[in-house]
Amino acid sequence: MHRNPELHQFLLSKAWKLTEDWYASLDKSKTAGVYASNDPEVIQNLKRQNYSFHEHLCDVFIKEEDSFFHDFIKWILEVAEDSQHLNTPIHIILGEFLNVQEQYLDHIDEFVSHHEGQYTNEEINRWKRMVIKTFGKVITRFVEENHNVSQMKLRSQQEVIHELSAPVIALQNQKGLLPIIGAVDTDRAQHLLEQTIKQCVEKRIQHLFIDLSGVMIVDTMVAMQIFRLIDSLKLVGVKTTLSGIRPEVAMTSIQLGLNFNDLDITSNLARALKE
Repeated sequence: MHRNPELHQFLLSKAWKLTEDWYASLDKSKTAGVYASNDPEVIQNLKRQNYSFHEHLCDVFIKEEDSFFHDFIKWILEVAEDSQHLNTPIHIILGEFLNVQEQYLDHIDEFVSHHEGQYTNEEINRWKRMVIKTFGKVITRFVEENHNVSQMKLRSQQEVIHELSAPVIALQNQKGLLPIIGAVDTDRAQHLLEQTIKQCVEKRIQHLFIDLSGVMIVDTMVAMQIFRLIDSLKLVGVKTTLSGIRPEVAMTSIQLGLNFNDLDITSNLARALKE
């Protein structure tokens, strides 16, 4: 059995020293993110999180394993969701977990030296294996939660980017403008289709000017999506005018055999709005 109240109390009494020694060992010139910060508030919070980690981890020597991890999850979630840790490379964080693990192994040796002959090698090895096992489980769960939060943050950012990449600008007389800028992949094309129709209906647009002057490359897929968008807008009663097709885009379109004959096209946006 790995549980030992005396070892638990010994490690717990060293918790603040563990935190201070660990922080003092950080080489800010070789680390990054939260560990390299010089902001006093960030440093104080980092130390608090580290100290709280020790308070939880020491309990592995007095609690049942299931109960121990149940109580630990709150700490894992807090740090996994912490903005400072989210902005820190994951390999840097994992390196610090392992550095703290070494602290525990060293302190077990210190505890044993204070009780020479009192514990068998089997007991000592059991404690160390439990520390390594515990760190492995904590690290695995932390990486999982950190990944989940990062993915949620990424999806949120992508939604914002999509919103900004398909802005229908309402003009006078129920007219609107959709400037398309940058590359159009399958995902963005689908978003353009859905959001453009939605915004045109919401803003009661009857004539939409689609400006392509910011589109550098048109391939078959992009052209088909533009045709699909125009056809879909017709179904909701929106007339469309294309403008700003760049010369290189026009040449590529011809080479691809794309037919823009049935579309209302002007050379530039200013002319389109004037006409």
